[in-house]
Amino acid sequence: MTTTLTAHSETGKIQSLYIKNVEQAFISEAHIDLHWQELNFLSKPDLNNALAEYTAFEAVLKEQGTQLLYLPLDATVNMDSIYCRDAAIATNKGMIICNMGKAARMLEPAAEKKAFEANGIPVFGAITAPGTLEGGDVAWLDENTLAVGHTYRTNEEGIRQLTALLQPLGVEVITVPLPHYKGPSDVFHLMSILSPVDVNLAVVYSPLMPIGFRNLLLQKGYQLVEVPHEEFESMGCNVLALAPRICMMVDGNPKTKMALENAGCKVIVYKGEDISVKGGGGPTCLTRPVMRYR
Repeated sequence: MTTTLTAHSETGKIQSLYIKNVEQAFISEAHIDLHWQELNFLSKPDLNNALAEYTAFEAVLKEQGTQLLYLPLDATVNMDSIYCRDAAIATNKGMIICNMGKAARMLEPAAEKKAFEANGIPVFGAITAPGTLEGGDVAWLDENTLAVGHTYRTNEEGIRQLTALLQPLGVEVITVPLPHYKGPSDVFHLMSILSPVDVNLAVVYSPLMPIGFRNLLLQKGYQLVEVPHEEFESMGCNVLALAPRICMMVDGNPKTKMALENAGCKVIVYKGEDISVKGGGGPTCLTRPVMRYR
């Protein structure tokens, strides 16, 4: 393994990442009671279960030797802030601060910006209104190619601003128009249907993937691990690459897990009913990688 670091990867071994733990995001039973419905959680998270699930999730990251950076308690944000990927995008020149498409999450980017600056991580740019862009809609296909979903959370103006920021870095931005699916209130990002796990391997849910984009992945040499219909809603397509072909996913998706293993991957599962499934955020959503090895 080389020791070159890059932010332009979804699949290299993670060197450093941000997380926000349950104590700082869900806070208390009373806080959960007050907010889970308005934030469109599928059902009320159980705090004790969430704490246990998150401890196990965090332990997997520690076992990989990853430098863990913690987002602090911030009274300006809410339970959704546990899904910390969405508020920023990592680049080799620093973080790009997003502008959230979900109104209830509008203050998360500023809170993350404050944390980045406190840790000496440079901020490269920001998406501003009327542009919207969320990190769950963004995935590096290779060092110089970034796919961005055009969704209810990420609009054309947000993509235009992101493209302008990345153009001096020699990055090509590919827009991926996604379908209506369940509508504006649902959390449906590009990474709901795409999870790269190596430079030439990706987990996909093809029924909701544009044909042109799927063909592009094949043209780029990607082998596609297809998520079966019955494992899409249980987050079978939300897979975090801890390193090339070392993957982490929510427990309860045995067919996708077996398909990944048949493709030569090591798969680590975690119980995620309360920290992932109920809030619609799998392991990619729970983490904001900063740098990876390539």
